[in-house]
Amino acid sequence: MEEPTREMEKEVGTETDLPETEPAAEQEEAKKAAEEKAAETEEKETAEDAAAEDAKERKFFKKKKDKKDEKIEELTDRLTRQMAEFDNFRKRTEKEKAGMYAVGAKDIIEKILPVVDSFERGLATVEHPEEDPFADGMNKVYKQFTKALEDLGVTVIEAVGKEFDPNLHNAVMHVEDEEAGENIVVEEFLKGYMYKGSVVRHSMVKVAN
Repeated sequence: MEEPTREMEKEVGTETDLPETEPAAEQEEAKKAAEEKAAETEEKETAEDAAAEDAKERKFFKKKKDKKDEKIEELTDRLTRQMAEFDNFRKRTEKEKAGMYAVGAKDIIEKILPVVDSFERGLATVEHPEEDPFADGMNKVYKQFTKALEDLGVTVIEAVGKEFDPNLHNAVMHVEDEEAGENIVVEEFLKGYMYKGSVVRHSMVKVAN
């Protein structure tokens, strides 16, 4: 059998002369895969950068909000303290004004009391003031005067028959009196007066031992 000639070999060809299509396709696929991976990596990095930027912005605005809240809290606290201080100042001022008014009123009342004493001593000398028009008129003026003092908050200190109280009474005399009881006021020489719970003048009294 005749061996194939060169022409036949040339015409038919050999396996090594076939086009290398398979390696080219693999390279194309590898290149495509690499491009896709690079695109995915770039997309992931972009997303991470965006997330980091977003987190940075949120942190910035949160810090700014925290500072604003701190400032608001600081101003609110300062305003509350100033309002409390003003309220305390107002109460203290009102108390001082009331105290000054009470001191002034007591001073005036103390100066008026001798006039009341004079009225009482004068009326005590008249046996029947209602029969004497002048004495009756003076008695009416006296009652009007004492009523005005009562309306202002001036009250008479009770003395006779009461237990001696050094806060209210001034003992100028002592007497032995078994019937009256010990430390009991048996006589009043001069009326005492109070103004709204504060003593203006102590009662001058005689106390039984």
